[in-house]
Amino acid sequence: MTERKAAADFVTAFATGWPEHQPDIMVLSLTTHKGVQDFALTKEQALLIAKTMKETAVRLAKPQSQASKNALGRDPRA
Repeated sequence: MTERKAAADFVTAFATGWPEHQPDIMVLSLTTHKGVQDFALTKEQALLIAKTMKETAVRLAKPQSQASKNALGRDPRA
């Protein structure tokens, strides 16, 4: 099993699309301060991710002033 780090990087931008030669996958590009990471997803995976993110986002608490800045160990604007 891959070891995971304790802190996460804030996503500063994202994009979706699909390659012309492979219309059966979606590419999700996530940008952080470290660069861009691309992920290829099937339609089923993309729909499941969208559903899960929507359900999770609804349950997110409102950010607290200082806590939101330090939630993952650093200011997301840095």
